[in-house]
Amino acid sequence: MDFLQWLFEARIPVGNGSLLLREVVGNVFGLLSALGGMRRRVWAWPVGILGNLLLLTVFVGSIFGGAGAATLLGQAGRQMMFIAVSIYGWRQWQASRDRGGQAVTPRWAGSRARLGMVSFLIVGTFALTPLFRMLGSYEPVWADAWTFVGSLLATFGMARGWVEFWLVWVAVDIVGVPLLFSAGYYASAFMYVFYGVFTLVGFFVWARAQRTATPSIETLLPDPTLR
Repeated sequence: MDFLQWLFEARIPVGNGSLLLREVVGNVFGLLSALGGMRRRVWAWPVGILGNLLLLTVFVGSIFGGAGAATLLGQAGRQMMFIAVSIYGWRQWQASRDRGGQAVTPRWAGSRARLGMVSFLIVGTFALTPLFRMLGSYEPVWADAWTFVGSLLATFGMARGWVEFWLVWVAVDIVGVPLLFSAGYYASAFMYVFYGVFTLVGFFVWARAQRTATPSIETLLPDPTLR
């Protein structure tokens, strides 16, 4: 009990301010999960789930972090969504561990699917914004809703092997970075900056793989904690 109290209250001094320890630790778990995912290790999934659980407590700040902490329901919802995806991925990887990875040939989604993705992102953001506002999410609430809907869309796109899913992550990062900075979640914001660059690189890698039409890239779901 003392350890949990320490974990929830501990902060790391940085300059004139401080970072919440569990936010930093949650992102560290996310980084470890990403490294495990690149190496196709089953342990990447449970490590990612631990990171998600920590970040979930961070983003529902008014419950776990005190009255002065901002609540980002979209970010919290993403963690819950990614936990569910990670449980599925964990079971799939465990079952196929001795059979090797399942590869996918990256492909363009096509005009119809692109229109559907754009529509889903815009309509979903408009639909969730009033709900998140009613539940007390941090302003601007539309940005919180945008990151949630975009994350869901990018996860679906990667599962389908669409090259465009990387650009959806870029769109999420463009809105998510200033939102996290304004809400005071600096560790997560800096991680978003890093992954913004990473997703751009990933887009060109998948686009090149699509041109060569070789199934050399695995269908890996996006790392749940670092997004």
